[in-house]
Amino acid sequence: MQFIKGLSTALIGVMTLVGSLRAENWPHWRGPAFNGSSEEKHLPARFSRTNNVKWSTALPGTSAATPIVWDEHVFVSSADDRNRTMRALCLGRKDGKVLWNHEVGVGYSLDDKSNFASPSPVTDGKLVVFYYGNGAVAAFDFDGKQQWARDIQKDYGPFAFQWTYGASPTIYDGKLFLQVLQRDEPVHGRGRTGGPIDSYLLALDPQTGKELWKHVRPSDARMESREAYSTPIPLNHFDRQELLVAGGDCITGLSVVDGHEFWRWGTWNPTRITHWRLVPSPVAGAGIVLACAPKGSPIYAFKVGASGTLDAAGTAWVSQDREASSDVSTPLFYKGRFYVVNGEKRTIARVEPATGKPEWTGELESRIKIESSPTGGDDKIYFQNFHGEVFVVAAADKFKLLHVAAMGDEGDDQLRSSIAISQGELFIRTGQKLYCVGTEKQASR
Repeated sequence: MQFIKGLSTALIGVMTLVGSLRAENWPHWRGPAFNGSSEEKHLPARFSRTNNVKWSTALPGTSAATPIVWDEHVFVSSADDRNRTMRALCLGRKDGKVLWNHEVGVGYSLDDKSNFASPSPVTDGKLVVFYYGNGAVAAFDFDGKQQWARDIQKDYGPFAFQWTYGASPTIYDGKLFLQVLQRDEPVHGRGRTGGPIDSYLLALDPQTGKELWKHVRPSDARMESREAYSTPIPLNHFDRQELLVAGGDCITGLSVVDGHEFWRWGTWNPTRITHWRLVPSPVAGAGIVLACAPKGSPIYAFKVGASGTLDAAGTAWVSQDREASSDVSTPLFYKGRFYVVNGEKRTIARVEPATGKPEWTGELESRIKIESSPTGGDDKIYFQNFHGEVFVVAAADKFKLLHVAAMGDEGDDQLRSSIAISQGELFIRTGQKLYCVGTEKQASR
């Protein structure tokens, strides 16, 4: 018995160590836990373009994509503003040196709000996958050798979006997931004309790019309200592994095995308004799943483990009087609380998961919109506004703005990239640069 007890203690220690090692990496734009949080300690609270900067690297163009980090590699999706192409880059984590830089696709954007480099890359620690708003997807090993490439629009039909497609890929349970929630009719000359236009979720083999399954996702939404720019988010509840998918006026939980629906709820749009496209991704924590309705509408909460089609009574709670709302930013779940950035009002709210009541709401006094999603670590919350002003807020019982750092470049006015956290450092993407920010002991000018 003593041996078994000792073995159990050792196994717990190994599991804790593995979890700690995983937490050091940032493999997905929402982090290792898919909720924006990190277990990192000793993160900087104060910094600027010159203070506590370990390195900065010039990038070929703009992007709303969040950098991802695995061990000594930083992966960055970027447009090339001069050549109007899409680039996949790998930088060294210690010095920011560009290790490789590959062209993945030709083309730039469909509107003046964003470009094709909006989706963030994703890695499983072996391969890194880059995906772009023109449908180009490519996988590379860490040495920069391309393993496979596909064109999702060519293989599954042209996208039917009013704006530039921007959903990010997710790797989970050995599968690569790509989400396309689009209109069921062409818009501005975009979309299939020779047959039906489906919204769907793809599961691909990350090693080969071959399709494992395709789930066609029905929706009663109309026109632009069918469009979603959200990312599928994994949820592991007891023995059930599912993907949370928000868009088309509803939220669903799908099996990662074959894509069948475990549960569905709708709608935050009962009158079927036609212009309610969805941007925020779902987030789960403390037994609760959140979905943010668009355009200043409430947040809807559901208990994990739901089954079937839920009615109005299926919600755990709905935020009241727009106390907590997000049109673009995906909420953060960190240390038992949800943190919701309202980019239009320039506020952040700390929300209690069981009731949905805001414990506090803080005024950020930002002069411009915020569409970056918050990330949390070391009892701090980080996000930036359109100008690249990075806000550092205390994850505490009372609202406290710890610092505002002007990291943006001249002319930056639509920055949306979230801030990655890895190995005691922050990775901040501005219009033309990537900054690695550390503590005073780490950083060098």
